[in-house]
Amino acid sequence: MNRKTYSVIAILSLLGAGTIFAADADKSKTAKATVTFDHPEKFADVKDAYMPTDKGRDAILDQIRQFVETKAASYLGAGQSLEVKFTEIDLAGDFEPQRGPQFMDVRIMKEIYPPRFDLEFKVTGADGKVLSKGKRQLRDPFYLQRLVPFHDDPLCYEKDILDDWLRTDIKSKAAAAH
Repeated sequence: MNRKTYSVIAILSLLGAGTIFAADADKSKTAKATVTFDHPEKFADVKDAYMPTDKGRDAILDQIRQFVETKAASYLGAGQSLEVKFTEIDLAGDFEPQRGPQFMDVRIMKEIYPPRFDLEFKVTGADGKVLSKGKRQLRDPFYLQRLVPFHDDPLCYEKDILDDWLRTDIKSKAAAAH
């Protein structure tokens, strides 16, 4: 092939890639997830320290909200939407102040402190029909054995469990609706 043919192929490849990226961008614009928290002040453990603050709790919940909304949008089909309401959250690990003052604000990870999520969800199609809904209790007593991608993220175990749920429950139902 000559140089002109290579140029044409390269341009067509770039145009094709742009179309694929545009389709993905359109999908993420039309697919939408919404997360709410039902009485977060009563959740078992969404603490930023042994002596928690409302600001710390809100920051943790905001990270969970952003994660679920972003991941879910990538799993939903065009025009589909997901509503998730968390009714209980207990983060992985716990604070053990009995270890001494230097450990007051250190979250200790042990199998006796698994993360827990209770939630209600509803997936609707582009036409507004309910495709799936239900309640889930997400638990993993063996969470420390998970191969989580980012150990430096303080919510790595929680995000991994939520991603498992989104991938198996939401993505599969969203795909079945097409």
